[in-house]
Amino acid sequence: MCNTCSCNITDGNRHLIQEGGKHSRTESGQKSFTVIKNLLHENNNQAEHNRAFFNRHKILVINLMSSPGSGKTRLLESSISALKSRGIGVAVIEGDLETENDADRIRKHNVPVIQVTTGMACHLDAHMITNAQKQLELENVAILFIENVGNLVCPASFDLGQHLDVVLLSVTEGDDKPSKYPVMFRTADNVLLTKTDLISFFDDFSSVRARKAITDLSKKTHIIELSAKSGHGMSTWLDWLERSLIEFRSNNAIPL
Repeated sequence: MCNTCSCNITDGNRHLIQEGGKHSRTESGQKSFTVIKNLLHENNNQAEHNRAFFNRHKILVINLMSSPGSGKTRLLESSISALKSRGIGVAVIEGDLETENDADRIRKHNVPVIQVTTGMACHLDAHMITNAQKQLELENVAILFIENVGNLVCPASFDLGQHLDVVLLSVTEGDDKPSKYPVMFRTADNVLLTKTDLISFFDDFSSVRARKAITDLSKKTHIIELSAKSGHGMSTWLDWLERSLIEFRSNNAIPL
């Protein structure tokens, strides 16, 4: 976690350190300013509550992470109608420091969506997800996508209560990002190499090198090359989502 940008203290967990909050004072009774360990512990507890809630409501939760501009929102836009055609209901939680821009884009596709603005925090946390899901209409929703704040560092440290982590790496970013930011890519269940329609314009990007960098971190991570714009690879991505949903519901004894 970052100790310099205040990202460990968010609107979701700030109540824990305010006067009267659970961690507002140390054991000696002095006011507590260094609360990182306690806040992360509380975050993980809340994440488990979130996961239990989503399990009870038969909702598979996918945390989408990447650097800014990798195509998360465009991917969601292209996925929503395709999933609907497969009979899979979708909802979205959007995370950004400011603006409702991404939520406005998703609203045009007539699915439940809420924007979470984090202010100075460069990630979402479990308390934010709890607050957001309370405002969502989740009836008939099978998959909830959480579009995390664009950042390849801090989001990897915060459990939100999700079931799967998906990381996007666009061809415009360079094939060395997994090596530079190993924590996020090491824990990913699926890495999407996005914007493949632009690969002819970026001859210094090698999907072979990108794949090797990813598999060097984890042999179990799925890797899909796709372009939400051209449609290349989208069917493979959608098939993976559907299989993941079936497996999730099978593990929880829930019929599709």
